[in-house]
Order: sequence, then C-alpha cells, then structure tokens
Amino acid sequence: MKLQQLMSYARRAIDDYSMIQEGDKIAVGVSGGKDSMALVYCLKGLQRFYPNHFELEAISVDLGFGNIDFQKIEEFCKIVEVPFSIASTDISSIVFDERKEKSPCSLCAKMRKGAFNTLAKEHGCNKTAFGHHKDDIIDTMLLSLIFEGRFYSFSPVTYLDRMDLTLIRPFMYVEEADIIGFANKYEIPVLKNPCPVDGETKRQYAKELANQIQRDHPGAKDRMFNAILESVESYQKDRYPLQH
Repeated sequence: MKLQQLMSYARRAIDDYSMIQEGDKIAVGVSGGKDSMALVYCLKGLQRFYPNHFELEAISVDLGFGNIDFQKIEEFCKIVEVPFSIASTDISSIVFDERKEKSPCSLCAKMRKGAFNTLAKEHGCNKTAFGHHKDDIIDTMLLSLIFEGRFYSFSPVTYLDRMDLTLIRPFMYVEEADIIGFANKYEIPVLKNPCPVDGETKRQYAKELANQIQRDHPGAKDRMFNAILESVESYQKDRYPLQH
C-alpha cells in the first residue's frame, strides 16, 4: 500500500468521526511495532495538508524489560520530523516479578496507558492516537464475546474524562495486511515486542479465530466489522440524541 492510499483511509476515518479539530496536539502511542510506526508516518503526511492544523508528538512507554532499542524509534521520528519522548516505568517488574500475574495483559495495558496518558498531559496534548486497525477491532469484539459475555470493541473516538483526553483511532478502516505491505514498501523499522508472553495471549487466540472464520466464510470479517460500526452508531445516538 502506498502512503497516499493509507492517508486516504485515515482521512476517511478522521472525517467520519470528527477526530481532529483545529489546534489539537496529538500524542501518538509508539510501541515500535508496524502499526504505531506507520501511524506516525501517516499522520505526519496528513499534517501537511489537512484543513485543521494540528501538532504531533510520539510517545513510547518503556516497560522496563531492557530489550527494546528506543534509539531506532527516535531516529525514525527524527527523520519524519515528529518530536519523540519516552515514559520510563517499572511495569515489567511489577507485573511479572512482584505480582507474578498469570494473565498479565490486562494489568500491563492499564499501567501502560496510565503512564502514556500522564506524559501526554504533561506535554500539553489534548488528544491521543493509537494504531488499532480494522483487524484489531474485530479481534477485540471476539475477545469480549468469548471471555466477557458482552458485545464490545474499540470505539473510533473515546473521551477519557478522568484525564481530559480524547483517544482517536485513525486506522480503523485499514486492514493489517495493508499496514504490513506499507511498512515493507517504505522500509519502516519495526521492533520486536519485548513482552515474554507475546504470541501466547487470548488476543492471539482471537486473532487466529477471526482468520479461521474468514477462511471458512469469506467476507465474514467485513460483516463483523459492519456490525461493530452499527453498534457504535446506536450507542452514540442513544447517548447524544441531540447530535443526530
């Protein structure tokens, strides 16, 4: 996928859900994976001509594993001219050593988001952006159905009232395969996930299940995604009736 195509998908999501307003300062969560690195690249491209002017800052959370090369992220951000900061934490030792969590993902994610949001606020950001794509949204819905017994997934826009931050997901219309192709085409540096349980989580199970369903029933992923969007629209209409 070319940059122009990726920006087109992102702009469609941004316009459909009014993700970016004039004067926004957006903190982009950068793990070093393909999705977050591509999001920085894409939003920087959009920044040059999008009618609403906005600022960008890339923020990584150091979980404390000591095995991720943040210099590669810093060099990438310098090339695309996006300021870069690191939130230093002891999350790995708390989750794996002190708490010895058997299912560490939930606590780790909560602490990681807390550190990220705190630094974003300290740097004057009013919005945050994550690289969650279409497949992530579908996988999250399956996770929620199977393990929580409810129909839930990521929202395109989420207001975090405790932090007074608005989280946006500009890649919601982009398929993971296209991001992989984009990262390869533009030789974007991608770092391996440092987590010791990477690839062995419930999310990985949901991902593989979604892919199997798609193989057995072509078009199933699109239908699931449309069902999620319909539920988002219904929720927004119920919660904000005057806006519709």
